[in-house]
Amino acid sequence: MPLHIALFQPDIPGNTGTILRLGACLDCRVHIVEPAGFRLDDKSLRRAGMDYLELAALQRHTDWEQFLKWRDEEKVRLILFTTKAERAYTDFSYNEGDCLLFGRETAGVPDDVHESCDERVTIPMAAQARSLNLAMSVAMGAGEALRQIGR
Repeated sequence: MPLHIALFQPDIPGNTGTILRLGACLDCRVHIVEPAGFRLDDKSLRRAGMDYLELAALQRHTDWEQFLKWRDEEKVRLILFTTKAERAYTDFSYNEGDCLLFGRETAGVPDDVHESCDERVTIPMAAQARSLNLAMSVAMGAGEALRQIGR
């Protein structure tokens, strides 16, 4: 069962392209919950993803409700990475088939999305830091999850 990476309404095509490349290289399925802040055939998305976009397992969801329907049908545990959580992502136990959810670069996720998640984790940062780059956060989260499940 693959590890899933979900992006909630991503804003920056370069980050999304980089995450699609990461997904292709780590054999993770990437989900995009639309609407995105750019066209998914955007030139910068292709530039960041390079020739890995053809290898990426991408699933698009037209909105949050459609994504939740997929999650319920597949019985996938949804883990939100957020600055509003207390538990560090390294102190969490991941399973095969988990879905790591990441919010918009500019706004994170709304409260109803927070409430729909099974678990919430954070990447601890220095007190004066506001946030990490989305693609870096995804790489850290996916790396830890894959390490724990032995992949």
